Amino acid sequence: MSILDGIIGPIAGLIDKIIPDPKARDEAKLKLIELQGAQELEGVKAQLSAIIAEAQAADPWTSRARPSFLYVMYALLLWSIPMGLIAAVRPEMARAIAEGMNAYLAGIPEPLYALFGTGYLGYTAARQWGKAKGIDK
Repeated sequence: MSILDGIIGPIAGLIDKIIPDPKARDEAKLKLIELQGAQELEGVKAQLSAIIAEAQAADPWTSRARPSFLYVMYALLLWSIPMGLIAAVRPEMARAIAEGMNAYLAGIPEPLYALFGTGYLGYTAARQWGKAKGIDK
């Protein structure tokens, strides 16, 4: 929560007490909400600019890191198709493979999963922002 978020609520309460005219009060609250929205937008822009700078870097390791990580995750998800076929023919083998994969995935540290989620969301947000601005196709 930013400092501005902690200030908005009390200021809105003060506006209710200070400004008797309902129309003027609503107008003041609207300006306050616009200020909060502008502040949040600036924060998002700052985060996205860092992500876009990484994506446009000349270094292939930097610019391809997020998409490559996503491809690994897609491959893991697509592995369910052959696993389904194995389960149809040899259920005990499929169960053993699944138990092995579960044990492996349970051994991956939680911060790595959080990193994946952050990278995935950041990458998709940067791509969407680039498309909206006409930078990416």
